[in-house]
Amino acid sequence: MDISDRMQCPPDFPAAAAIVAMGSVLGRQIGIRPKCLDNWTEVANLWGLIVGRPGTMKSPAMNEALGPLRRLEAKARDEHLEALTSYEREANIHKLRKNAAEEYAKKKFKISPNATLDVEIPAEPDTPKAKRFIVSDATYEALGAILVNNPNGILAFRDELVALLKTLDKEEYAAARGFFLSAWDGKQGYTFDRIGRGHQHIESVCVSMLGSTQPGKLATYIGRALKGGDGDDGMIQRFGVLTWPDQGQEWRNVDRLPDSSAKELVHKVFDWLSRPNWAHVQPSINPDDNSRYLSFDPQASELFIAWLGDLESELRSGILHVSLESHFAKYRKLVPALALINHMADGQSGFITTASLERAIGYATYLKTHAKRAYSAGLRSEATAAAAILSRIRKGELADGFTLREIHQRDWSNLTDRDQIKSGLDMLLDYEWLRYTEISTGGRPKGIYSINPTGLR
Repeated sequence: MDISDRMQCPPDFPAAAAIVAMGSVLGRQIGIRPKCLDNWTEVANLWGLIVGRPGTMKSPAMNEALGPLRRLEAKARDEHLEALTSYEREANIHKLRKNAAEEYAKKKFKISPNATLDVEIPAEPDTPKAKRFIVSDATYEALGAILVNNPNGILAFRDELVALLKTLDKEEYAAARGFFLSAWDGKQGYTFDRIGRGHQHIESVCVSMLGSTQPGKLATYIGRALKGGDGDDGMIQRFGVLTWPDQGQEWRNVDRLPDSSAKELVHKVFDWLSRPNWAHVQPSINPDDNSRYLSFDPQASELFIAWLGDLESELRSGILHVSLESHFAKYRKLVPALALINHMADGQSGFITTASLERAIGYATYLKTHAKRAYSAGLRSEATAAAAILSRIRKGELADGFTLREIHQRDWSNLTDRDQIKSGLDMLLDYEWLRYTEISTGGRPKGIYSINPTGLR
């Protein structure tokens, strides 16, 4: 709220970033079993997407909320440098001991080939691994290499996130897309077999993701997914912490220092989440793999089953669009993960209580309204673009025989994204308001749109 007040932006922006960041720090350190007896387990990594028009302070708010995470990253970097210094010293000592042991062994065997070797060659010290918390721009192969040394997971932060998603839609990036889809639940293994890179295995690839985008770009991307195109594989539906708030109508100048006590408290929370005192947390241990997990207390368990029953009934009602249905189905992970984050961030011990779960359900219920807004915009994106094109034609700003490139270059409102323009033009073709022809140019054909006066009446 301090960030929201100082930046005069919706509190949703820093809140979503902070929650995703906390989940990424917890990562695979501990899970939650939502049912009493079943071994169904979820971990706290989440995907967040912040939506707002340019100038609404999305990026500054996110970066401010990620401050505690970047502090952990800097702290880990300093610790790694210290560990490297110690490693180099130990490695040099090891080398001297190894050489001395080998020389001693050579002298003994020279005297007697059957001599008993009474000296052990010391084991080489392990190279210290760099602890990472956040990456901003990495290929999926590089991200995989980081995860090999960071099995707890990591946050992938990308300011303009839809640009990344559109890149992953391309056929040549199918492997990268599959990697991210696998990384969402934080429980699936992944193996890289690459010439030059060799064999790398990640026991459980766990990636949290956070970024922002503009309403038009998101609407276009969702519109493509709703049509059943390349984006219709559940990628966008995995962004459970999708927030698209209204911008306040009033603005006031706020010029004061940040709330130092609140900032200090948040730093302590992130420090605690990065290295919990497990004796205080009192988790249960899975005997199969020694992983830690928490469960709901009886009252919270009853509340969760009631909520889950309502969710499953809604998913099976047939009243939701299939893509929205898929989005809400991912709340099976979202709500338990939020409850786990709430419980751990509060420093609680033992079973997860109704207080933590009620806040999780409350936030998820709020996020549902934002998801409906996003998917509704996706359904309307084609019609919005088509209406904008018709408006420009009626104003005489588009003459008969125009091209898609001509529209794109004008940078008109609701006509800034090439894919959205193409969708709008296709809709006008379907309704016979435009006609499309291709003209041979000796190279790539030139697409021309002719205006149908009858259709425009």
